[in-house]
Amino acid sequence: MSDSEQLRDKIFALKEKKNAIILAHNYQREEVQDIADYRGDSLELSRLAATTDCDVIVFCGVHFMAESASILSPDKTVLLPEISAGCPMADMIAAGSARKARTQFPGFEYREEFTYPAEFSLKDIKKLHPGAPVVSYVNTTAEVKAESDICCTSANGVKVVESLESDTVISVPDKNLSAWIAKNTKKKIISWDGFCHVHERATATDVESSREEHPDALILAHPECRMEVLELADHVTSTSGMLRYAEKSDAQEFIIGTETGLLYKLRKDNPAKTFYPLRKDMVCPNMKKTSLTSVLHCLETETYKIKVPEEIRVPAKKALDRMLEVK
Repeated sequence: MSDSEQLRDKIFALKEKKNAIILAHNYQREEVQDIADYRGDSLELSRLAATTDCDVIVFCGVHFMAESASILSPDKTVLLPEISAGCPMADMIAAGSARKARTQFPGFEYREEFTYPAEFSLKDIKKLHPGAPVVSYVNTTAEVKAESDICCTSANGVKVVESLESDTVISVPDKNLSAWIAKNTKKKIISWDGFCHVHERATATDVESSREEHPDALILAHPECRMEVLELADHVTSTSGMLRYAEKSDAQEFIIGTETGLLYKLRKDNPAKTFYPLRKDMVCPNMKKTSLTSVLHCLETETYKIKVPEEIRVPAKKALDRMLEVK
């Protein structure tokens, strides 16, 4: 028996003993996706876990995802296998204190289209635009959600904004998702200047060169990509939306404009179809930190526990619940 098989057997045995479920985001390593009970996007997984009869949730993802699980399942133990697995975009906005300094990533140049002072927080921008409701992307910390009026996903951002009575809306933290929402609504969108370093690196030149190399392929792009990419794509949608679209489409080839981890499930679910990455370097190092070893360790030691305090959890859940009421 290989080392990998031994790890899997130990994980499955402990999972059963502790009445645990394993959730894996679509961007996780292949070996981690393979051992998961459920795979999907972050909110989809957290909502599913809340309806599951389990005592322990092992969330193979990044910190804010485990927080969302804690918000929706306060009576369950939520474990994050790799405590250092964070989201740089989520760190680009803070609720009331100064945001963390931006980290420079290789492979792209930061665009200073919107700028706020480094010490700015969500509370500061709310003071500048009194009365404007805050729509926070689910890719934010629990504290930011708690300071928001409503949350949104990459799939329902436009619908959420349209559901609000105000003609002016604050949208945080992703400027690219905000730009996509602004393009598809008549409302004024006040955007934060955050971004996902993985999606940000894709450019119009990448789209054009990919089309030349694969002329019969449809291009699917995540709304965290730059507007220049979204305007050239054949379809703009979330990771779950890409999975559904690829399955139903008559097309046989697709160029995928999101983190490369999604390609594994796309190829597994559609073996007769061909999928290419928009860029081979669209890889999130934080999403790749979780391994079989770290999953086993977190089940053995029940680390690292993620527990959102009630004073933050309750208003954060209200923002999530309000989103779920939008039809």
